[in-house]
Amino acid sequence: MQAKLILFCGPSGSGKTSIVQHLLKKFPQLSFSVSATTRNKRNGEEHGKDYYFISVDEFHERIKNDEFLEWEEVYTNGFYGTLRSEIDRIASLGKVAVFDVDVEGGIHIKGRFGNNLLDVFVRPPAVEDLRKRLVARATETPESLEKRVLKAELELTYSDRFSHVIINHKLEDAFAEAEKMVHDFIHS
Repeated sequence: MQAKLILFCGPSGSGKTSIVQHLLKKFPQLSFSVSATTRNKRNGEEHGKDYYFISVDEFHERIKNDEFLEWEEVYTNGFYGTLRSEIDRIASLGKVAVFDVDVEGGIHIKGRFGNNLLDVFVRPPAVEDLRKRLVARATETPESLEKRVLKAELELTYSDRFSHVIINHKLEDAFAEAEKMVHDFIHS
Protein backbone atom coordinates (compact mmCIF):
# COMPACT_ATOMS: atom_id res chain seq x y z
CA MET A 1 0.00 0.00 0.00
CA GLN A 2 1.28 3.45 -0.93
CA ALA A 3 1.98 5.88 1.90
CA LYS A 4 -0.51 8.61 2.72
CA LEU A 5 0.44 12.20 1.98
CA ILE A 6 -1.10 15.53 3.00
CA LEU A 7 -1.09 18.66 0.85
CA PHE A 8 -1.88 22.21 1.91
CA CYS A 9 -1.72 24.89 -0.70
CA GLY A 10 -3.08 28.33 -1.37
CA PRO A 11 -1.88 31.81 -2.16
CA SER A 12 0.97 33.39 -0.27
CA GLY A 13 -0.48 34.90 2.91
CA SER A 14 -3.49 32.57 3.05
CA GLY A 15 -2.33 30.97 6.31
CA LYS A 16 -1.33 27.58 4.91
CA THR A 17 2.12 27.63 6.51
CA SER A 18 0.70 28.55 9.92
CA ILE A 19 -1.80 25.70 9.61
CA VAL A 20 0.89 23.21 8.60
CA GLN A 21 3.16 24.27 11.47
CA HIS A 22 0.25 23.84 13.89
CA LEU A 23 -0.53 20.35 12.54
CA LEU A 24 3.11 19.26 12.79
CA LYS A 25 3.04 20.07 16.52
CA LYS A 26 -0.32 18.35 17.00
CA PHE A 27 0.36 15.09 15.10
CA PRO A 28 3.75 13.42 15.74
CA GLN A 29 3.22 11.03 12.80
CA LEU A 30 3.49 13.94 10.35
CA SER A 31 6.73 15.19 8.82
CA PHE A 32 7.21 18.40 6.85
CA SER A 33 8.27 17.99 3.24
CA VAL A 34 10.99 20.61 2.83
CA SER A 35 10.82 22.27 -0.59
CA ALA A 36 13.79 23.48 -2.59
CA THR A 37 13.92 27.11 -3.69
CA THR A 38 16.21 29.59 -5.39
CA ARG A 39 14.85 32.56 -3.46
CA ASN A 40 16.94 34.27 -0.81
CA LYS A 41 16.69 33.08 2.76
CA ARG A 42 14.51 35.26 5.02
CA ASN A 43 15.49 36.16 8.59
CA GLY A 44 15.13 33.15 10.87
CA GLU A 45 14.91 30.57 8.08
CA GLU A 46 17.22 27.55 8.09
CA HIS A 47 18.55 25.53 5.16
CA GLY A 48 17.13 22.00 5.33
CA LYS A 49 14.40 22.99 7.79
CA ASP A 50 12.38 25.72 6.07
CA TYR A 51 13.68 25.17 2.53
CA TYR A 52 16.65 23.74 0.72
CA PHE A 53 18.15 27.01 -0.55
CA ILE A 54 19.96 26.30 -3.81
CA SER A 55 21.24 28.33 -6.74
CA VAL A 56 19.37 28.72 -10.02
CA ASP A 57 22.13 26.69 -11.73
CA GLU A 58 21.79 23.83 -9.23
CA PHE A 59 18.00 23.91 -9.60
CA HIS A 60 18.36 23.60 -13.39
CA GLU A 61 20.79 20.71 -12.96
CA ARG A 62 18.34 18.89 -10.68
CA ILE A 63 15.52 19.45 -13.20
CA LYS A 64 17.72 17.95 -15.90
CA ASN A 65 18.40 14.93 -13.64
CA ASP A 66 14.65 14.45 -12.99
CA GLU A 67 15.14 14.90 -9.23
CA PHE A 68 11.88 16.81 -8.69
CA LEU A 69 8.43 15.40 -8.05
CA GLU A 70 7.15 18.82 -9.10
CA TRP A 71 8.69 22.22 -9.69
CA GLU A 72 7.70 25.64 -10.92
CA GLU A 73 9.26 28.95 -11.77
CA VAL A 74 6.96 31.08 -9.62
CA TYR A 75 8.71 34.33 -10.43
CA THR A 76 11.57 35.05 -12.84
CA ASN A 77 14.46 32.87 -11.57
CA GLY A 78 12.36 32.18 -8.47
CA PHE A 79 12.06 28.40 -8.58
CA TYR A 80 10.32 26.16 -6.05
CA GLY A 81 10.02 22.39 -6.10
CA THR A 82 9.66 19.13 -4.21
CA LEU A 83 12.64 16.80 -4.38
CA ARG A 84 11.84 13.10 -4.82
CA SER A 85 14.54 12.38 -2.23
CA GLU A 86 12.55 14.35 0.35
CA ILE A 87 9.53 12.07 -0.02
CA ASP A 88 11.82 9.02 0.23
CA ARG A 89 13.40 10.48 3.39
CA ILE A 90 10.01 10.91 5.08
CA ALA A 91 8.75 7.47 4.00
CA SER A 92 11.92 5.89 5.45
CA LEU A 93 10.94 7.42 8.82
CA GLY A 94 7.50 5.78 8.60
CA LYS A 95 5.82 9.18 8.67
CA VAL A 96 3.16 10.99 6.64
CA ALA A 97 4.64 13.71 4.42
CA VAL A 98 2.98 17.11 4.64
CA PHE A 99 3.38 19.48 1.71
CA ASP A 100 3.07 23.27 1.97
CA VAL A 101 3.32 24.32 -1.66
CA ASP A 102 2.30 26.80 -4.31
CA VAL A 103 -1.04 26.18 -6.05
CA GLU A 104 0.50 24.97 -9.33
CA GLY A 105 2.76 22.60 -7.41
CA GLY A 106 -0.27 21.38 -5.48
CA ILE A 107 -2.10 20.54 -8.70
CA HIS A 108 0.91 18.51 -9.91
CA ILE A 109 1.12 16.60 -6.61
CA LYS A 110 -2.64 16.02 -6.56
CA GLY A 111 -2.43 14.48 -10.02
CA ARG A 112 0.26 12.00 -8.94
CA PHE A 113 -1.14 10.60 -5.69
CA GLY A 114 -4.93 10.38 -6.02
CA ASN A 115 -6.71 8.78 -3.05
CA ASN A 116 -3.50 8.50 -1.01
CA LEU A 117 -3.47 12.28 -0.74
CA LEU A 118 -5.49 14.63 1.45
CA ASP A 119 -5.52 17.84 -0.58
CA VAL A 120 -6.59 21.09 1.06
CA PHE A 121 -6.75 24.57 -0.46
CA VAL A 122 -6.46 27.42 2.08
CA ARG A 123 -7.91 30.76 1.11
CA PRO A 124 -8.42 34.11 2.80
CA PRO A 125 -11.98 35.48 3.04
CA ALA A 126 -11.03 38.18 0.49
CA VAL A 127 -8.04 39.43 -1.49
CA GLU A 128 -7.87 42.54 0.71
CA ASP A 129 -7.36 40.30 3.78
CA LEU A 130 -4.49 38.64 1.97
CA ARG A 131 -2.93 42.01 1.11
CA LYS A 132 -3.10 43.05 4.79
CA ARG A 133 -1.43 39.79 5.88
CA LEU A 134 1.39 40.22 3.36
CA VAL A 135 1.93 43.84 4.44
CA ALA A 136 2.01 42.74 8.11
CA ARG A 137 4.81 40.26 7.31
CA ALA A 138 7.04 43.18 6.32
CA THR A 139 9.00 40.92 3.96
CA GLU A 140 7.81 42.43 0.67
CA THR A 141 8.80 45.45 -1.38
CA PRO A 142 5.90 47.39 -2.92
CA GLU A 143 6.69 45.70 -6.28
CA SER A 144 6.88 42.16 -4.87
CA LEU A 145 3.69 42.78 -2.87
CA GLU A 146 1.79 43.69 -6.03
CA LYS A 147 3.18 40.62 -7.84
CA ARG A 148 2.07 38.36 -4.98
CA VAL A 149 -1.41 39.91 -4.83
CA LEU A 150 -1.90 39.56 -8.60
CA LYS A 151 -0.72 35.96 -8.44
CA ALA A 152 -3.01 35.29 -5.47
CA GLU A 153 -6.03 36.61 -7.37
CA LEU A 154 -5.34 34.07 -10.11
CA GLU A 155 -4.60 31.25 -7.64
CA LEU A 156 -7.90 31.79 -5.83
CA THR A 157 -9.69 30.71 -9.01
CA TYR A 158 -8.10 27.23 -8.62
CA SER A 159 -9.77 26.37 -5.31
CA ASP A 160 -12.43 24.21 -6.96
CA ARG A 161 -9.70 21.84 -8.20
CA PHE A 162 -9.08 20.66 -4.64
CA SER A 163 -11.11 18.19 -2.60
CA HIS A 164 -11.20 20.39 0.52
CA VAL A 165 -11.19 24.16 1.04
CA ILE A 166 -10.58 26.01 4.30
CA ILE A 167 -11.60 29.66 4.31
CA ASN A 168 -9.26 31.19 6.85
CA HIS A 169 -11.41 33.87 8.50
CA LYS A 170 -9.92 33.20 11.92
CA LEU A 171 -6.75 31.14 12.33
CA GLU A 172 -7.95 29.19 15.39
CA ASP A 173 -11.04 28.01 13.45
CA ALA A 174 -8.87 27.08 10.47
CA PHE A 175 -6.61 25.07 12.84
CA ALA A 176 -9.61 23.13 14.20
CA GLU A 177 -10.98 22.42 10.72
CA ALA A 178 -7.57 21.23 9.49
CA GLU A 179 -7.07 19.05 12.60
CA LYS A 180 -10.34 17.24 11.96
CA MET A 181 -9.51 16.68 8.28
CA VAL A 182 -6.05 15.32 9.10
CA HIS A 183 -7.27 13.14 11.98
CA ASP A 184 -10.00 11.59 9.83
CA PHE A 185 -7.59 11.03 6.91
CA ILE A 186 -4.72 9.40 8.82
CA HIS A 187 -7.11 7.17 10.76
CA SER A 188 -9.13 6.01 7.76
